[in-house]
Amino acid sequence: MRRGKRLLAWLAAGLALYWAIPRPAIRATSHSREVYDRRHRLLRLTISTDEKYRRWVPLKRMSPTLVAAMLLQEDRHFRRHPGVNPYALARAFRQTYLAGGRRIGGSTITMQLARMRFRLDTRTPAGKAEQILRALQLERHYSKDEILEAYLNAVPFGGNVEGVGAASLVYFGKDAGRLDLAEALALCVIPKSPVRRNPSGSAGGRDALQKARLALFERWAAAHPQDLGQRPLLELAPALRRPSELPFQAPHFADAVLQDDPAALVLQTTLDLPLQRLLERKTRRYVESKARIGIKNAAAMLVDTRSMEVRAVLGSADFFDPRIQGQVNGTRARRSPGSALKPFLYGLAMDQGLLHPMSMLKDSPMSFGGFNPENFDRDFVGPIHAWEALVRSRNVPAVHLARQLEPPGLHGFLKSAGLAPLKEESFYGLTLPLGGAEMTMEELVRLYAMLANGGLLRPLRTRIDDPRPEGARLLSAESSFMVLDILKDNPRPSQGLSAGWTQRALPVHWKTGTSFAYRDAWSVGVFGHYALAVWVGDFAGESNPAFVGVEAAAPLMFEIIDAVKAQEPDMDVPVRPGRRKLAQVEVCSVSGQIPGPACRSRRATWFIPGKSPIKACDIHREVLVDSRTGTRACAQGPGVRPEVFEFWPSDLLKIFRLAGIPRRVPPADNPSCELTDRSAKGLPPMITSPQPGLVYNLRAAGIGKETLSLAAVTDADARALFWFVNDRFVGKSKSGEPFFWTPQPGDFIVRVVDDQGRSDARDVRIAVVQ
Repeated sequence: MRRGKRLLAWLAAGLALYWAIPRPAIRATSHSREVYDRRHRLLRLTISTDEKYRRWVPLKRMSPTLVAAMLLQEDRHFRRHPGVNPYALARAFRQTYLAGGRRIGGSTITMQLARMRFRLDTRTPAGKAEQILRALQLERHYSKDEILEAYLNAVPFGGNVEGVGAASLVYFGKDAGRLDLAEALALCVIPKSPVRRNPSGSAGGRDALQKARLALFERWAAAHPQDLGQRPLLELAPALRRPSELPFQAPHFADAVLQDDPAALVLQTTLDLPLQRLLERKTRRYVESKARIGIKNAAAMLVDTRSMEVRAVLGSADFFDPRIQGQVNGTRARRSPGSALKPFLYGLAMDQGLLHPMSMLKDSPMSFGGFNPENFDRDFVGPIHAWEALVRSRNVPAVHLARQLEPPGLHGFLKSAGLAPLKEESFYGLTLPLGGAEMTMEELVRLYAMLANGGLLRPLRTRIDDPRPEGARLLSAESSFMVLDILKDNPRPSQGLSAGWTQRALPVHWKTGTSFAYRDAWSVGVFGHYALAVWVGDFAGESNPAFVGVEAAAPLMFEIIDAVKAQEPDMDVPVRPGRRKLAQVEVCSVSGQIPGPACRSRRATWFIPGKSPIKACDIHREVLVDSRTGTRACAQGPGVRPEVFEFWPSDLLKIFRLAGIPRRVPPADNPSCELTDRSAKGLPPMITSPQPGLVYNLRAAGIGKETLSLAAVTDADARALFWFVNDRFVGKSKSGEPFFWTPQPGDFIVRVVDDQGRSDARDVRIAVVQ
């Protein structure tokens, strides 16, 4: 009786201890990370922090055939025992320790999981005892399905491959839920001897694996006779891949998305693998063909503007080439965009009512506080329409526009676009539209996609589950449409194509950029529902005269565009927002202003009602001409006829003369006409030097010797300029030519009067420096 009570007490204590066992973790803490494209094609499978290929796959997503085959191979009685199979243990003990035969195991799946999770040495009796206790501990806290799931995700499959999820992806390139019988049996025999049957090992290892698979199939067929017909397939050696054959696609993009979300294990991205391969193939061939002129590297990005999903990314021409620093991601490197920012300058100017596409701008020598911008060709073309100035990427009109913008201007625009780090506006001065601020390709392609989205700036999306915000408005839909409409007229670079090949080509709205000293060549375009950016250059910042946007980057961009269109032949031109609010108005084809009676040639242009500039044409003016003298007549009368002349400012007339372009300028005045009558007509002179807001320094030793240029732009009928300083006449110059004044220190008012009686004035300060 006493012995029975003692036994019951021990049993109660054992049960209490059993129930008090804490819940252990059975899931590994370190896993591989998976990157897929938008169609769930594998781009990258990383190793875990402990250098294993290990994926967690829920039991319900595993192939039922795989699960059944693994139970048949490892533990047929798994569902019926409490974690330990006494019969199997006794048989293993007798075979190993009493009979001295071949060592066999008696471990259940639960015991194997305990050994792997608690890192037990089960080759000794003490280790085996702990394994049994740990198995009971697992069974106490977890269901059979949870234990089986943990086991299948931890069991070794040769080398550094663990778990059926990783094994199926590494060896067969598919998820564990899609394995067929032959593939499932091949995996199930590996854990018994993962070193000897390692699929990545020698040919002998694969032979051993095949032999074990056929043996397992015999057992499987006994229980599943309906599968006997698959024997011929099973007799073929399994086609297993090696870990070294895992995909390593879009390496820069995969690195970026992994870095952007360090915690995510599975990342389904927006990348389109066929488009990615197209981008890589075209860029690689292009760079190879241009190696003779020093083009060795390029980067590109393709974005679907409808969803802002990134479809293809190429960070460098060759990820594995250290000579070009191939592992640098060129889409995230900060580079000068050159003139690629000019479209947004023009969009801002349209929104502020400064111009419309046909507005006339001046491309002539100008100075802005000591900054004297030049065009890329180091020449000036004189008057130029806004659309042509943008298409031809003229620098001087762009700088002049940037100066005219009301705050926040281009700097505020870039700041609102999230461009960072962005220095204070004073740091850049008027160089921003010429590429004064560095930015990434990601930032630049977002801005061009903004034009396609009617002025709404939206973030790039690299993950299928990324949110889709409405976006922030940076430009109006109307100005965005007009800018794109201008950019579509940018002529395609010559690539030896037949005109017939491109007559039905998809419109491409594009712009190039070349950074200072030929370090970066850009080409960015919008076509169909895509925005594409291409960069050609050197990550080390080396200069190369070949790095010109239209010559180095644009041909590659169009090769990619043509290939994308061939791959998507049904791509069409989407309806761009903003057009319905625009009007088309008739303007003078020369001045771009509202035509007057004297304007003979006219053309239509886009116009934002209530915003675009409305000004009557002041270039074409009707003048009364005395038929006898050929001079201007004072009034209508006998021998007087009206004629139309062009009144160009003097700086533009000078360019026309230098270019040998004749203009019909107004005739000379009749001296007998009253000056008051003449001064009331035409445009007054505009002083261009000295410049406002500047202090001119005069060396002490140069007082009385150094001169300051006085210059002004005049109307076409002005022939002479008279210069005054503090109401004192100092000299006379011809229209369009400077007068050199010898100043003294102090504050002065410089005044100019043309021979028509029209005037302008400016304050100037002269300081003395040693």
